[in-house]
Amino acid sequence: MATGGWGPGTGLPGGNAPGGQGWGPPPGPQVNNPYVPPQTPHPYPPQNPYPYVPPAPAPGRAPRRRSRLWFLSAPYLVTAILRSAHRVATRLFVQEGDGRIVDRTVDRVQVARTVLGAVATAALFLAYGAEKDGWEDAATGGVANMIIAPVLLIVGGPLVILGFVLYAPPHLRPHLRSRLHAPLKAVGWYLLTVIVLVGTLLGVGQAAKTDLHGWQGFVVGLAGLAVLAWGIPFFLLASLYSARSAFNTAHVHPMLPPVVTVVLVWVLAVFNLIDSGMPEGPPVVQYCSLLGGPLSVTVVSLWEMHRMRARYGVTVRGTAPAPVLR
Repeated sequence: MATGGWGPGTGLPGGNAPGGQGWGPPPGPQVNNPYVPPQTPHPYPPQNPYPYVPPAPAPGRAPRRRSRLWFLSAPYLVTAILRSAHRVATRLFVQEGDGRIVDRTVDRVQVARTVLGAVATAALFLAYGAEKDGWEDAATGGVANMIIAPVLLIVGGPLVILGFVLYAPPHLRPHLRSRLHAPLKAVGWYLLTVIVLVGTLLGVGQAAKTDLHGWQGFVVGLAGLAVLAWGIPFFLLASLYSARSAFNTAHVHPMLPPVVTVVLVWVLAVFNLIDSGMPEGPPVVQYCSLLGGPLSVTVVSLWEMHRMRARYGVTVRGTAPAPVLR
């Protein structure tokens, strides 16, 4: 039976030839097919999967390895001793107290007064006191004042604190007396430091007189050197910080440190006048050099007390408020 080319046949599959599939496409690719859109090239070329390759590092010097003997070098030992002494002195002699008012403005004014005082002292010394061994005498006098200040505080501080407590109202005196443990503790640590240093010096001197040899002399010398190497910087820092904080008298009352500072600076001025006499220069310069430091410290201390009274409500005969940070 004839199918007219539309029925199945036995020819090529999918073709229109006799014996083929009448409904399938011709075999092979179709040429000029109007229904297939022409293939256009891709607008972007294929990208490199790794577009950036970091340059090879330039050969440099190998890191210098620190020697294991660095911990025994002089710079490391000096730095470690100073940092340790400073940390202990700060913890023992710079305690603000529960009622201490930290005023940054007052701190800046005190630092500025100290710097200006040092500059004025150096200028007056250069103008009128630059004589033989003058710088050495000035340095010795500064160190002597730093060491004498705690001694004067220990001797005269109790009298100032006693007068301050007696000036307070009767109902506040037990409260102020109960807060004296911090200043007494600081004084005790300072006296213990002095006793240890003096005892070490006497012990080393006695050992040198007995002419120890062998391991005994080595142990005594090494122990004395260790105590003096750490104790002398600690003593100097303790003297500086105890004079600045008045042996932590802020624990008793916020206004007690400026009061003690005023008394101390005038006692030091009288002591220097008795010991060294009037400074060099004309009379005006002499009086300015002698009274400039005590007067400036007094003005700053009185201004600090006025600021505490006006801004924070602290009075000499009142209780200590909660600490305020400004």
